[in-house]
Amino acid sequence: MNRKQVFFSNLPVLETARLRLRPFQLEDAPDLFSYASSALVSRFLPWEAHRTLSDSEEFVSFILKQYEEGRPAPWAVELKETGNVIGTIDFVAWFPEHRRAELGFVLSEEYWGRGLIAEAARRVIAYGFDYLDLVKIKAPAITENVQSRRVLEKLGFKLEGILKQEYIIKGKSRDMAVYSLIKEQERSS
Repeated sequence: MNRKQVFFSNLPVLETARLRLRPFQLEDAPDLFSYASSALVSRFLPWEAHRTLSDSEEFVSFILKQYEEGRPAPWAVELKETGNVIGTIDFVAWFPEHRRAELGFVLSEEYWGRGLIAEAARRVIAYGFDYLDLVKIKAPAITENVQSRRVLEKLGFKLEGILKQEYIIKGKSRDMAVYSLIKEQERSS
């Protein structure tokens, strides 16, 4: 197994003041469904809103298979106060040979505006720089996704540019704003 496979096969538990970032479990499907079934949450994501609990169970099974195979898969974002999973965060791509990764996140709309995804991201970013020896973390966002772009800017990410017609998402060609955070930048902010 290479370094990347070992990491995703043994995703570490990370903690913040309010959150626990941990591997998914089958029992998380109902919590996942509670936010993944929202068209508002999924509007800027490549996947459709989950229509049934079965959709969420299949997605959790897919994540567990990714862990088994050492492939990129998300942390469950668990709210310590309730024990509920309220989102995901992950390195959707990791290139150890180039010492860079790509960050992605999703949060239940019920918890928007509370700084929770920024809190989770700070912990993942620190882990990436301190333990995975990353020098750069990228984060793309559909240009219309103002909320995610605001979170990235709050975290110190800098806009590198706009990639025109980069992805087809929900049948529409989308422009992507590409942000990055360089290790030296993060340490100085």
